[in-house]
Amino acid sequence: MPPQSPMRDALAAVQEAVKLRRRLVGEGRDEFLPELAQALNNQAAVLSQVGRGEDALGAVEEAVEIRRRLVAERREAFLPDLATALNNQSLMLRGLERNQEALGVIEETVEIYRGLVATRRDAFLANLATVVNNRSLVLSGLGRHDDALEAVQEAVEIRRELAATHPDAFLPNLAMSLSNQSDFLNGLGRREEALAPMQEAVEIRRKLAEDRPILFMAPLALSLSHQSLQLAALGRPEDALAAIEEAVAIRRNLVEERGDSFLADLAASLGSLSGSLSALRRREDALVAVEEAVAIHRRLVEERGDAFLPDLALALSNQSGYLSALERREDALAAVEEAIEIRRRFAAARPQAFLPELAGSLNTQAGYLRDLGRGQDAVGAVQEAVEIRRRLAAERGEEGLQDLAMSLANQSLMLAGVDRHDEALAAMQEAVEIYRALARERPEEFLPDLATALNTESNRLSELGRRDDALAAVEEAVEICRGLLQEGPETLRGDLAASLSNQSNRLSELERRDDALESIEEALSVMLSLFEDSTDPPPEAMLKLVQAYLKRCKEADRDSNPEVIGRVQTVLSSAGLAAEGGS
Repeated sequence: MPPQSPMRDALAAVQEAVKLRRRLVGEGRDEFLPELAQALNNQAAVLSQVGRGEDALGAVEEAVEIRRRLVAERREAFLPDLATALNNQSLMLRGLERNQEALGVIEETVEIYRGLVATRRDAFLANLATVVNNRSLVLSGLGRHDDALEAVQEAVEIRRELAATHPDAFLPNLAMSLSNQSDFLNGLGRREEALAPMQEAVEIRRKLAEDRPILFMAPLALSLSHQSLQLAALGRPEDALAAIEEAVAIRRNLVEERGDSFLADLAASLGSLSGSLSALRRREDALVAVEEAVAIHRRLVEERGDAFLPDLALALSNQSGYLSALERREDALAAVEEAIEIRRRFAAARPQAFLPELAGSLNTQAGYLRDLGRGQDAVGAVQEAVEIRRRLAAERGEEGLQDLAMSLANQSLMLAGVDRHDEALAAMQEAVEIYRALARERPEEFLPDLATALNTESNRLSELGRRDDALAAVEEAVEICRGLLQEGPETLRGDLAASLSNQSNRLSELERRDDALESIEEALSVMLSLFEDSTDPPPEAMLKLVQAYLKRCKEADRDSNPEVIGRVQTVLSSAGLAAEGGS
């Protein structure tokens, strides 16, 4: 899509400036080389803004080469200009996802500014903070999260020092680095620590917005959006909702007051709002929010072109999930199929960026097709997802393997649904082996996944009549869950209860009725312990455990345990429900 009129005019102006100075330099007037380098820098900035990243990189690389030549002749005079051009070059490379190249450039930039700060601290300390902050973003893009955190912490320290004496000038940048610091901590799983710098960023931007709303309301909305996601991850859904509702209100006002340039941000916040509402089981409200986001994204595509299609695909994917939760399966399928169409198109041009998203949508499509009774179509969809993720696993290692195992487990489910049980078992066994290998390297992260996969493998073995093997698989899952619960959070009790319930099924199949009853009674007791101090309604899984427990009592010709039944009745009464005893 061609640039809009103001940007088109700006691009024409910088191109004319470059042309004029290039002509002067071509005539042998080298005194215009600094001006040509500056004009090229300006041209790169405008080209980047209109989406011409490769052209922008070419312009800034020429500026870098000119300034290297100038530094060779007059180092002290032109070294700061070279550092500026190198920083811009790194930004352009990062924008093109060429992070490894960007890292080499930004590290050279950091070293230049460290040298400049050593001799003229007051003049260049702010520049050093900027490039150190940028280096942290490049490191994060390369997956070097610990190094990224170390870099951004240095940026925070410098900017805190600068803001102490010049708050108006440096508080905005301090808030930016705090936000980055929070994101990196969150990415390292240090969620509690991540919340404090984000809260500080919100407080800074709220104060700045009170004094200068035109400049700082938009950054405040951004920080609130990030804060909402962190609060949700920490199990604080009400606080997460309050933060994102404020962000939506701010961005809605920005659209009303300043026009459509804030529409994309509003759509993003509406997507997050829908997630927060869904987490609080307000599914109808969640659907309303995401439908508004979809409508905005459609408008942006129509008015500004295909650059907004990936955002539309994400919104459609979220919409499909909420429609499915409301049992509007046909509508859910239509939404995810539109997302697939978009992602397939973009994956053809940029596979590294869009193949993972395409595979995720195909997995979702498979589930919807299965629920609609279209089992063979579901197998086809999940097969494509497996093929994509197998390719990505070969390229990405551990990250890709985790996704491959997930799709294999999904494939196993779909194959079992169309009575292709041998193939279903083979897919699940491959998933188990992947999780086993991952768990050897990172047990805290992947042992829960291994336990889940073993449970599913047990089901597949049972379907093939291999009951002893099925029992062995689920017993390993139970053992893993017990070990995790000794050192992990109480929420892992649900995983242990599920594994014990499955173990009871296997024991029942082997007619070991007393053992089956013992397992299901323990499963129910474990699940009850999660809800005995809560007024929240128990999940359907617990109610199914009660039914399974009563069934096992009957199979073993045993009376139900009065203590267990009393605990069930207490939990259900606290939630305003009723229970029936049995024997």
